[in-house]
Amino acid sequence: MVVKILINRTVPKDKVKEIIPLVRELRILSSKQKGYISGETLKSLDRPDVFLVISNWNSPNAWEKWLLSKERQEVQNKIDSLLGGKTEYEMFHY
Repeated sequence: MVVKILINRTVPKDKVKEIIPLVRELRILSSKQKGYISGETLKSLDRPDVFLVISNWNSPNAWEKWLLSKERQEVQNKIDSLLGGKTEYEMFHY
């Protein structure tokens, strides 16, 4: 079952320049993972501090394996530290 993962981050204005390279790093790393299909990063026009990442995975298990990987968690911890909170995730399917 193909799943879409929505990753929502509210980024303080003064942290955007620090967050963008970390999000790119996650994109590069995720694209090498088994089960990864595609992804995109969007910035809200209505709320410029809100970033939405949409990624597509072959299965919930493929996403969860990547979500829990040490490699990902190291970068994610840096992001959450800059955000001052936790990143929100939602999983959807067709």
